[in-house]
Amino acid sequence: MNDATNTPKPAIRYAGIGLSALATVMVSGSAAMKLAGNPKLVDMLSQHLGFPTSVIPTLGALELLCILLYAVPFTAPLGAVLLTGYFGGAITAHVRVEEPFVAPVVIATIAWAGLALRNPKILGLFSRD
Repeated sequence: MNDATNTPKPAIRYAGIGLSALATVMVSGSAAMKLAGNPKLVDMLSQHLGFPTSVIPTLGALELLCILLYAVPFTAPLGAVLLTGYFGGAITAHVRVEEPFVAPVVIATIAWAGLALRNPKILGLFSRD
């Protein structure tokens, strides 16, 4: 970090932007499939995880709202917190059926890493100073 301006070095900031873009693409794709009613995804969510089919578009809209908030710099911290809550629910759904829950953990971690690298205030939350 550059202490004079409290901004991350360009390489660090670009890495954060890249990770944030990756998280945005993954969550947007998931939201789009839910909103479009992708048959394989609907079957997995309803038959395997036990979600009523009527709530699947709502889940997609919620994902879309979270990722839109995350993509806007001013609201990115709120978006990251909301994504964390959303993925906490996804983890719970997978644990309930005794299934691996690595994917939601990885996506949430990528989102937070991206935000921390592009926003020095977030990165400062994890320092000892």
